[in-house]
Amino acid sequence: MTGLSSSELTTLGLTDRSNHNTNIRMIALFTDFGWQGPYVGQMKAVLYKQAPGKPIVDLMHDAPTFNPRSAAYLLASLVNSFVKETVFLCVIDPGVGNAQRKPVIVKADDFWFVGPDNGLFNVIAKRAKSLEWWDITWRPDNLSNTFHGRDLFAPVAACCQTEKCMTLNKNITHSKESCLTGEMNWQKLFISIIMVTA
Repeated sequence: MTGLSSSELTTLGLTDRSNHNTNIRMIALFTDFGWQGPYVGQMKAVLYKQAPGKPIVDLMHDAPTFNPRSAAYLLASLVNSFVKETVFLCVIDPGVGNAQRKPVIVKADDFWFVGPDNGLFNVIAKRAKSLEWWDITWRPDNLSNTFHGRDLFAPVAACCQTEKCMTLNKNITHSKESCLTGEMNWQKLFISIIMVTA
């Protein structure tokens, strides 16, 4: 129906929907950056460069600011609408760049998550039937003190998305301890989070 061959579509970075491919790997962005300013664009530029032709979805950039625990519930409520093996690149402050909040890769059931271990993945991890996680020890030469989303998490997410994560195998450590950070005050959090779905 497109008039282009599969190889021509591939060259253009497009997918022939007539093949009904339900296994398209993509990257979903979940941040508290907001929609103004250069931050989202800079992070996506890295993703397009290192994972060319792969779908990138702006899932949410107005997640609760500086509130990873509240954002954890939102993230958990949104992931199941995505295809399996989607990589979620998640950045919520505080704790990004903090030595006590290690950057991690989490594999929860059929989805991948890349971001800081500051409580953002707690709900995902608690609900998962199968769970694996890795500490990211790799650091780029140009790592800034304030923008790990662009300099650290985006390259790692691109690596996972393109199935090249084993190239980082010397720079990620399979964790033997829980990736869950901090204690969860469930009742207090339930009171503070209200989500309305249509």
